[in-house]
Amino acid sequence: MDPFSSPSTGSSSSQFNPDVFKDQLKNQLAQAYAEEFLETLRAKCFDKCVTKPGSSMSGSESSCISRCMDRYVEATGIISKALFSGPPQ
Repeated sequence: MDPFSSPSTGSSSSQFNPDVFKDQLKNQLAQAYAEEFLETLRAKCFDKCVTKPGSSMSGSESSCISRCMDRYVEATGIISKALFSGPPQ
């Protein structure tokens, strides 16, 4: 949706719609964060677990990557919760 369109009709107008702009910005930031998160996750786990790159991964490399990704996702969730939940009560 265009930030210069009406949210109810979708028709274009010359008036800027801050709500539409905020939604677009949130979506773009979420997309960028997700891409960066996955790239970081891939790089860290690959570097840690794949010591001798070849044409295929060994079973131990595959399970190491799986555990690494699980831990990284869990740690990120804990950190996010602590940052965004506000002060402890």
